[in-house]
Amino acid sequence: MKNLYLFAALILCGFFAQAGERIFTTSDGVDLYVKVEGQGTPLLYLHGGPGSGSHWFEEYMGEFMEQYFTVVYLDQRGVGRSSNSRDGNYSMDRMALDFEELRNELGFDNWLTLGHSFGGILQMGYAERYPEAIKGMLMINCTLDIIQTACESWVPKAAEFLGEEYSCEGDSVSPRERMMEYGGRLREKGLFWNMGYAYKENYEKLESTYNAIPDFKFEFGNAVMNSDEYFYNYKPLASKMTMPVLFYYGSEDWMIGPRHHEDLEFPKLMKWESQVGHMPFLESKEDLEKAILMFSGKYGFTHELRSSK
Repeated sequence: MKNLYLFAALILCGFFAQAGERIFTTSDGVDLYVKVEGQGTPLLYLHGGPGSGSHWFEEYMGEFMEQYFTVVYLDQRGVGRSSNSRDGNYSMDRMALDFEELRNELGFDNWLTLGHSFGGILQMGYAERYPEAIKGMLMINCTLDIIQTACESWVPKAAEFLGEEYSCEGDSVSPRERMMEYGGRLREKGLFWNMGYAYKENYEKLESTYNAIPDFKFEFGNAVMNSDEYFYNYKPLASKMTMPVLFYYGSEDWMIGPRHHEDLEFPKLMKWESQVGHMPFLESKEDLEKAILMFSGKYGFTHELRSSK
């Protein structure tokens, strides 16, 4: 019995050594903001944006997620509370290596990843390079092909909100440039919230979270827009991914496209449709929580926690 108590104490000491805020310095000298909270299967949150940071996810989903998972909140390099890259390296290879170095630092054999929006691109890049590190992927309103997202939903819908019509076909301007153009015009007219929210006040609520962080960094977001590799079509990789995948999508999510899920070929795929836009964390939280628990329960990711209750 004494040895059992000693073992339990060592486990708890290991957890509390991990828990809380920290700065993790990567092998190339970038300081990453990290916070570890909760209990259960380790889960890395990969924020979207690109460049939105992890603060708002912790604020609106942290209480629920930390009941079931050891959540690793990370501000990616060049984002939020993390430092910019010294040499401007924001390549997919480097981003994936950041995630892998952090996993090793925290001592996790493997973990789940949960990505939102652009976080789907990062999940695919990470899984392609380090598949053994990932037990499963939770993709919440994610794109795996930004060009498809732009042409099938993002830009045509933005044009519609501006009282125009648009098609990528025959356009001499690239889809990424059109996204930036239409995004700016929507913001000028106070209409951008229509792209992903049912209510303007929720858009304003989320935007206000950035003000809670002084000197919020956006360098990664700017770098992405000038990098071709983030605009590849990552969907063909899906058939090679053997880990379970939850793909949660909104039927009114114009920022990704309500049909983006249709040609996915993950071998272990759970699709979950919700009557929501781009932010289920605010506008369909109960349904999102249900999806996460059903997926995690099916594959045993919450088994240990449930057994202890």
